[in-house]
Amino acid sequence: MQEIYENAKELMKGYCRVCKECNGNACAGEVPGMGGLGTASSFKANINALKKINFNMRLVHDVLEPDTRISVLGKELSIPVLAAPIGGVSFNMGGAISEEAYIKSIIFGCREKGIIGCTGDGVPDFVHEIGLSIIKQADGHGIPFIKPWEDKELFEKLDKAKESNADITGMDIDAAGLITLKKMGRPVSPKTVEKLGQIVKSVSGKFILKGIMTVDDAMSAVDAGADAIVVSNHGGRVLDFTPGAAMVLPDISDAVKGKISILADGGVRTGGDVLKLLALGADAVMIGRPFCVAAVGGLQKGVELYIDKIRTEFEQAMVLTGVSKACDVPRTILHGF
Repeated sequence: MQEIYENAKELMKGYCRVCKECNGNACAGEVPGMGGLGTASSFKANINALKKINFNMRLVHDVLEPDTRISVLGKELSIPVLAAPIGGVSFNMGGAISEEAYIKSIIFGCREKGIIGCTGDGVPDFVHEIGLSIIKQADGHGIPFIKPWEDKELFEKLDKAKESNADITGMDIDAAGLITLKKMGRPVSPKTVEKLGQIVKSVSGKFILKGIMTVDDAMSAVDAGADAIVVSNHGGRVLDFTPGAAMVLPDISDAVKGKISILADGGVRTGGDVLKLLALGADAVMIGRPFCVAAVGGLQKGVELYIDKIRTEFEQAMVLTGVSKACDVPRTILHGF
């Protein structure tokens, strides 16, 4: 992994410093790029929210080889991790590798290791089109995410997503405030519960709504018929001064657990972070920037090695907190909860 990080640092020069701790400090305001919007307060809040949570270490138990597998949205995952939808290699990651090489590394690397990669959307159109093409090459093993475009573009892209053979589709509704897209003549917008209901009915298979940060929005997603939500502030890239995802996750989980699948992302850097979010109520976790670095620095091999790293850390954290199954992580493993 160290060689992959060094290579990524060279290839992403000017876009990502591949810091020893990816915390948003060095890249504040660098959007496009890998940074957080404005002061990067929201990016940093994701990191700090997880840092403030401590484990209750327990070793008097019989957990020797924990079961890291989970089932979510009808999919069996070897660990409760998905690669988050991120696109735009040329303007976010430096363009040293192509969009196609990046997405192929994510989708096929995740498939090889028994998890799922997601693809992003944006301008230009090839970001979305290449993602769908590669998911189709992988026999539908991937989740395409569509931005909350206005009706014509939105439903056209949802129709195209069906051709990829993916049986799960997502929308990152947290991209609704991207003024840059509006200036390009490609406006995105928030959606009502009624509109979300239309969207859910139009997709083939299951539907994920990404960008939920309040109990009210989580309940609206349930009302609209979504199959899953992602508790996320879009990596701190759309609105300055939001709380970290880990801060709002417990209340959201308490409100809608059992009614809808709950995923979470934001600031996840280790397998221990994955376990923390599961204990706070997530069924699975998305990871973004670290997958970008692994893919740029080492292509599919880099993605696979990164997944191995997360798996090892996750297993170790499970053993040291006495958790036998990833599908059943009690909140009591966290100190003060």
